[in-house]
Amino acid sequence: MQSFNSFRSALMLIVAVAALAPARATDYGKIGPTYPVREPDMLAWIEQRVAAKVASGEALRHQQQQAEKISHKLHNPEPLRSVTRASKSRTVYYDPTFVVEENVTDDSGRILVLAGTTINPLERVGLSRPLVFFDARDKNQVAFAKRYLDGRAGLAKPILVGGSYFELMKQWQTPVYFDQQSALIRKLGIRHVPAIVVQDGKRLRIDEIAL
Repeated sequence: MQSFNSFRSALMLIVAVAALAPARATDYGKIGPTYPVREPDMLAWIEQRVAAKVASGEALRHQQQQAEKISHKLHNPEPLRSVTRASKSRTVYYDPTFVVEENVTDDSGRILVLAGTTINPLERVGLSRPLVFFDARDKNQVAFAKRYLDGRAGLAKPILVGGSYFELMKQWQTPVYFDQQSALIRKLGIRHVPAIVVQDGKRLRIDEIAL
């Protein structure tokens, strides 16, 4: 039994040493065709693809197409879907008065405006120029807006709900605005254009005009 235990201990020691020793390759001959194991270099592959596109001019064409799309979108914003051409004239009023819900304080905590205070912004800052909302895709509305501006020596702000403000600025040589995301239309409750907004006392008067 002792000799068997000694043999087993010696065998385990040989196996352990063999596991730690450098592996030796044994040539069993060539069984079939062999190929080198190699993963593709993705960065090099991408660089090759980009270089090929640049060489063929495809990259430049794609860049130009993207630039043209962006330029067109900037110069021709999505028209507002919430307004239509006025088929009947109407007049509505917008009262900007609001009540302060919480105390307004400065950096030192001093109260500037008490909660519950009623404020009408028009009492402090008036609407200095009329606002003219219209759709530049409609020639009749464009002509109406131009007559209105000319009649006031340009002292009005043209605001588009559709069409290219950029093209109109080039024609009129005056700033033209676009009601991004329908911010003003929703606030003032305008449903149809052309519409003119002017200050009337402590309210804003909104005239939607059927042409």
